[in-house]
Amino acid sequence: MTYLRRQLLQMGGGALVTLMQPAILCAAPLREVEMRGTGRGEQVWFRPHGLAVARGTTVRFINRDRGNSHTATAYHPDNFDRARRIPKTATAWDSDFLLPNDSYEVVLSEPGVYDYFCIPHEMAGMVGRIVVGTPRDPGWEGPSRDTSDVSEAVLGALPSVEDILNQGQISREDAM
Repeated sequence: MTYLRRQLLQMGGGALVTLMQPAILCAAPLREVEMRGTGRGEQVWFRPHGLAVARGTTVRFINRDRGNSHTATAYHPDNFDRARRIPKTATAWDSDFLLPNDSYEVVLSEPGVYDYFCIPHEMAGMVGRIVVGTPRDPGWEGPSRDTSDVSEAVLGALPSVEDILNQGQISREDAM
């Protein structure tokens, strides 16, 4: 009887571990970045527009602006031949146009600084920066020094890496 009870407990424990594995595999970090705008569309922004995350984090861009479509597009030569402003080994992304309540996800695995923009609203300052890991991580790549195809206004809208790392995230409201 004792032997049978042990077998049942072992089988039950094994079944429990097996059932938990999908939950463990799905527990990767997820952070959201909202696309926002005022009612008449005179101002547009990402919230937060500065974000610190761990390697392997999934970032979900979601359009919460009822009046505009937006994109989340990495600065990279693969995207409209833009100068690269993400780590060398990172994969470029472009969400394409997201209608209100649409979303797009990207997994950021390479340590470093990722700058991105909204295609139709870049010149309105709709840009953001995500910092993956810290400067102490092997292979970490800091912000791009190439300013050849971004305006001073765009550069001024990007929060500093130091502020992002110190605060964890920075929203437009924080800067006002």
